[in-house]
Amino acid sequence: MPLGPVTDNVKLKSGEKTGNFGLAFALVTSLFFLWGLANSLNGSLIKQFQIALDLDRFQAGIVDFAFYLGYFFMALPAGYVMRKFGYKRGILLGLILYGGGAFLFYPAAEVRVYSFFLFALFTMACGIAFLETAANLYVTVLGDPAKSEWRLNFSQSFNGISIILGPIIGALFIFSKTEYTPEMLSAMPAAQAEAIRVEEALSVQGPYLTIGLIIAFVTVLFAITKMPEVGAEEEQAAGNIPITSLFRHRHLTLGIIAQFVNVGAQATLWGYFVDLKLDLSREGHWALAEGYMNIINSLTGSPTELSPTQIAGFHASFALVLFMLGRFVGTSLMTRMRPNMVLTIYSAGAVAMVLLAMLAGGVTAVIALSFTYFFQSIMFPTIFALATKGLGVESKLASSLVIMSIVGGALLPLVAGALFASGPKYALLVPLVCFAYIVFYAAQGYRTRVADVERAPIV
Repeated sequence: MPLGPVTDNVKLKSGEKTGNFGLAFALVTSLFFLWGLANSLNGSLIKQFQIALDLDRFQAGIVDFAFYLGYFFMALPAGYVMRKFGYKRGILLGLILYGGGAFLFYPAAEVRVYSFFLFALFTMACGIAFLETAANLYVTVLGDPAKSEWRLNFSQSFNGISIILGPIIGALFIFSKTEYTPEMLSAMPAAQAEAIRVEEALSVQGPYLTIGLIIAFVTVLFAITKMPEVGAEEEQAAGNIPITSLFRHRHLTLGIIAQFVNVGAQATLWGYFVDLKLDLSREGHWALAEGYMNIINSLTGSPTELSPTQIAGFHASFALVLFMLGRFVGTSLMTRMRPNMVLTIYSAGAVAMVLLAMLAGGVTAVIALSFTYFFQSIMFPTIFALATKGLGVESKLASSLVIMSIVGGALLPLVAGALFASGPKYALLVPLVCFAYIVFYAAQGYRTRVADVERAPIV
């Protein structure tokens, strides 16, 4: 199967040429890599802010709330911007917001105001909402509709590569080599404890400044590259489309719910993985994750004597290696199996792993939660492609609604954070219920109704 887009089934705006499709596909795929960094760093921030800003787990969990709230507020405007101005301008606006939010981390760390950090995260998420609304849909329409799920999973695989870096960055450049607890800091002289908190807050400046500079460079590349516009004339001819009319598509409506719970489960597991590791098996470690940690440390020249939190960070990174592996395996399976069948198998596997973690505890639970990442790997792109399939001129607004549902990542981790007070096993009820719903969607809810598809001309 070719890696690049097939243009035979693509309707271009009048006067467009097909020569730039390969370059456009490559540049858009690079966006999947870039926003993975921001998503995977949130877990490190949740842990770091508990010390740097003297927060409890529930308060620190608002990091995910602020981040995913940006998706909710900006996804629909992103869809309208794309319909009016095209994919390229939507992507450029997203890159500007993403980079601007990353740069805001520098002054936020200087003043150490939690609301400033949350505003920076919200700004980044607003930008990523534009990027995800544009890129996820752009990849599905750049070629044969029958291969849209495969094409999106292929591009999303590069997201799987980048998210491995987040926990590594957290372990090596954000987390302190000395393990501090709120009890330790409260026993110290006030001036000493304050100095430690300041140092912990400043540790986020370097990583986010680097991300901002990378985004600035990519913005320039997009600005000077010609991007083919797909289906622009059909959308203009269709005129205004009421948002409420989109909910007549059953597979879209159920897909919005599926994406809501999928991202909620992901944000819960990723955001609290370090805490879950420390609670379930603070001193016991998975041998494979330890071996991975030692390889990374030998390559970077980092010390092998690490705090339990740093070791947990490497466990999180190794879980994301499994996520990336799951994405490539799932993409390969989709060349031989229907996408919904692959999603059914993966979501059932995720349910089994969460149940095992809840029942077993200890290192076994940590291993099971790590394999949950493997099974969750294909969920976002496959749900997105199934939910927006066959919607024609309504696709961009439908894409916005699916991206809006990412707000599940803002709400469900708060539920899990509240349940954490009763123990980690209770917090895991949240992803368990979420994955169970996705099993239903993959098996039945994805089906399109012929009448609805007929009313939505294919672009």
